[in-house]
Amino acid sequence: MAIKVCVFDAYGTLFDVAAAARVAAEEPGRGALAEVWPQLAADWRAKQLEYSWLRAVTGDYVPFWQVTKDGLDWAMDRAGLDDMELRERLLALYWELPAYREVPKMLAQLKARGLSTAILSNGNRDMLDGAVDSACIGEFLHAVLSVEQVGIFKPARVVYDLVGAEFGCASEEVLFVSSNGWDAAGAAAYGFETAWVNRMGLPMDRLMARPKHVLTDLTTIPELV
Repeated sequence: MAIKVCVFDAYGTLFDVAAAARVAAEEPGRGALAEVWPQLAADWRAKQLEYSWLRAVTGDYVPFWQVTKDGLDWAMDRAGLDDMELRERLLALYWELPAYREVPKMLAQLKARGLSTAILSNGNRDMLDGAVDSACIGEFLHAVLSVEQVGIFKPARVVYDLVGAEFGCASEEVLFVSSNGWDAAGAAAYGFETAWVNRMGLPMDRLMARPKHVLTDLTTIPELV
C-alpha cells in the first residue's frame, strides 16, 4: 500500500534535545555548566526516557513535563549543580528547542506532495505546541498527537493507535520516523513502515522488530514515500 501519512517522533527526531543545555552553557556566568553540559544533556535525556519506560510498565502515568523535570533534577544532582536559577533556565529553554536544520524543508516537501504529516510524541500537548511554535513548523503539520490522550508512554501499542484514529488509515499506509531505536522497533512491530534516524551511529537495538530504513538525518525522508 502507498504511504499516505508521515508521522514523526518529536524529541531527538525533529527537535534537538541537547540544545537547552548547550545554549545555557554559552550564556555569561555559566562556567560550571560549561564544563559539564554534554554529560548533563546526555544524563537528562537518558533519565527522561528511563522514567517514561518505568512509568509505562507500572501504569503510574504523569505528564511528560514531570518526567522531564525529574530527569533534569537527577542530571543536575549527578553533575553537582545545586542552582535553582539554572534549573529554571534549562526548563524554560526546553520549551524553545530548535528543530534540526533539515526539518522545515523536509516537511515542506512532504506537504507539497500531498502527504499528511503529524507528530506522535510522549510530550504533553502544551510542550509540543511550544516547540512547534518556536521552530515555526506548524504550517507543515496536519496533527500533533500526544500520549496524554491515552495516559501511557510509548512504545505501548495504544499510543500508535492514535495515528489510525486521527487519519483513518491502515498501518501499512504510515511511515513512522524516530531517532529512538526502541520507538522505531515498537512502531515496526505495530505494522508501520519505519525509519530510524540514527544520528549518533549506534548499533541496532535487539528488540521485537527492526526498522525498514536507517538514516543519518531527515533529509531523504521524501525519497521514501
